[in-house]
Amino acid sequence: MSQTHALSDDQVAGELRKMTAFIRQEALEKAREIQLKADEEFAIEKSKLVRQETAAIDTLYEKKFKQAAMSQQITRSTLANRTRLRVLSSRQALLDDLFQQARDQISGIAGKDAKRYQSVLKGLILEGLYALNEEKVAIRARKKDYDAVKKAIGEAEKEFKDAVGKDTSAELDEAEPLPEGSAGGVVVVGGQGKIEINNTFEERLRLLEIDALPAVRETLFGKNANRRFYD
Repeated sequence: MSQTHALSDDQVAGELRKMTAFIRQEALEKAREIQLKADEEFAIEKSKLVRQETAAIDTLYEKKFKQAAMSQQITRSTLANRTRLRVLSSRQALLDDLFQQARDQISGIAGKDAKRYQSVLKGLILEGLYALNEEKVAIRARKKDYDAVKKAIGEAEKEFKDAVGKDTSAELDEAEPLPEGSAGGVVVVGGQGKIEINNTFEERLRLLEIDALPAVRETLFGKNANRRFYD
């Protein structure tokens, strides 16, 4: 029969120290494992957060960049349009001034050279006779031009007969004279008063302005680089 010997105090203390050291070692190893796992999870979470924040910053930057680029483009476009409108306005003002000068000049043609003016009147009347090709037409003019118009009518009737081979009668309509403020010229009326050919200087200049404006604009400002089609 075996006998159990009681441990002495020193032996008990030694066993306790061993047990304590073992528990401490186990705790330290477990703590290291926890620390390593925690560090790994922290690194993963940190990397994830960094990627998310980087992506968010990149998205925000791209959005801000697009907004800034669009704002800059709008500003450039606005400034370009304003500049273009100023240029167009200045060009139109110049053209208007040129044609106004022409209007001012034609107003004095009749008084400067009576013979030449009568020849012009004949041409204007003859043009109306050719266009209407009627036996009888009426001529409207300024009262102060009546003498010159009567002479021009006679010349135009004769030239019309020589060219067309038939007579036509053009009578001065003194009941409806052109305004005295008119620059000159005539209105040829046919079709029993229903057709009017406006051959006044103002009307001819207006038509010239319409027809000649593209050529005048090109002469003054050069060809339009943006124009793709021409008549």
